[in-house]
Amino acid sequence: MGNIQIVHDFFSPPEQTKRTVRIYTPDGYEQSDRPFPVLYVFDGQNIFAHPESATYDTWCINWTIEKLVAEGSIQGWIVVGIDHLDDRLAEYSSWIGGRANLCADFLVNHLKPHIDRTYRTRPEAEWTGVMGASMGGLMTLYLGKTYPQVFGRLGVLSPALMWGDRYMFSMWDSRPHQGARILLYVGGAEQYSFSGVWLDYVPVTRDFYHHLKDLGYRDQELQFRLAEGEIHHETGWQRQLPSLIPWLLADS
Repeated sequence: MGNIQIVHDFFSPPEQTKRTVRIYTPDGYEQSDRPFPVLYVFDGQNIFAHPESATYDTWCINWTIEKLVAEGSIQGWIVVGIDHLDDRLAEYSSWIGGRANLCADFLVNHLKPHIDRTYRTRPEAEWTGVMGASMGGLMTLYLGKTYPQVFGRLGVLSPALMWGDRYMFSMWDSRPHQGARILLYVGGAEQYSFSGVWLDYVPVTRDFYHHLKDLGYRDQELQFRLAEGEIHHETGWQRQLPSLIPWLLADS
């Protein structure tokens, strides 16, 4: 079984606040001297099966990785979960009034260098991924477009692409990656009302997939996955991760 270390007071200079960071090292890390690739995941309090994670259902990404490694589907990855701050909407928003640039600064210039110094990692973009769901999916896309030299694998789950007047469509005005892996996932039942606003994730995610195809991404770089009947919730992402991660984290 892998190990999870929780750091509750990791200081973020750009945001001038302390963050909680959860670091999963896979089974075999301590018994090996080889470097491991790293996946950074937003909403870190919701991603692990662990007593100090969310009270309700989580992604259980550590269990999924352990199962896939045992099956030989992927190699082991370090997973770094980043808990969100109090104002999650602003934290993951890249348009005017948002603080995505500060969150990105923290991850790229402070957290990742620390992880690369402290753990045996493969720091190249090819072996560095980022993943998030809903607003975390937008944050993932923001990082992928702004720092393509850092993140070569993007796991974009149920992205809230309708927010910010579809800002992410205009931001992705060119193809920054060569040989990237971008996974776009959405559940077929991801329609609900949020503060009186009707949100329908399926058509906007499919539109963004075609937007990226028009930029020149090939099938081996870009995948669109639709899970019929699946909902916008941690339990939905938990159920779908075993079918999503093998493509996203596969050896090049």
